[in-house]
Amino acid sequence: MISLLVRPEAFERDQISVEDDAYRHLFRARRLGVGARLRVVDGGGRARWAEVQRVERRAAYLTLGEPAPTGEPSYRLHLWVAALRPERASWLVEKATEIGACSIRFISTERTPRNYGTASLERLRRVASAAVEQSHRSLLPEVSGVDSWEVATSRLADELAASMDRFVLDAGDREPAPWGLRQSSGVVLVGPEGGWSSGELAELEQLGCRPISLGERTLRVETAAIVASVKLLLGPI
Repeated sequence: MISLLVRPEAFERDQISVEDDAYRHLFRARRLGVGARLRVVDGGGRARWAEVQRVERRAAYLTLGEPAPTGEPSYRLHLWVAALRPERASWLVEKATEIGACSIRFISTERTPRNYGTASLERLRRVASAAVEQSHRSLLPEVSGVDSWEVATSRLADELAASMDRFVLDAGDREPAPWGLRQSSGVVLVGPEGGWSSGELAELEQLGCRPISLGERTLRVETAAIVASVKLLLGPI
């Protein structure tokens, strides 16, 4: 099965053209021909079957048909991660998208006062787009940040409804909370390699985040984020 991510306005049409990089990948590298069938997705969670009608030197033309499987998990997971170096953030975005995260937000913490420029964020979003097609998803995760600590906690307090699960990874010695899912969506916060500061952790708990643990081993930030995503999205919990 091959998937193609298109803009939402193109998804609404009965016929679309495929050009540039997508054309070269599908009709030169993959050698799709007339009559080939593929999934077209809009990045918003919708998918349709499509059939190749015509292939020309610089473009191909598809006819869109009936709905196709969306490839989306039933649980909507929002992943909030302490800002990483760009190359490690790229790996995280790719794998979290493949697993099924619906958003990936980077935050600045006391021990990682890092920021990304516009170009870095655009690269990360292109990584997410490619991962959507590769993993046959239909929802393009929102990749954003780097949010200041004040903005991140304000969002937790004001914008995230109480109907969402809230988890914070904590490598401390205390007994962690169970991983049980109570709602249809949730957010998991992953701190820096040096761990959350005591003040940050206390503030997150006051905002309703349940401390959870990945065990005794110390993992890199991106590894911890992926393991947590797997546990929440692919279970069993």
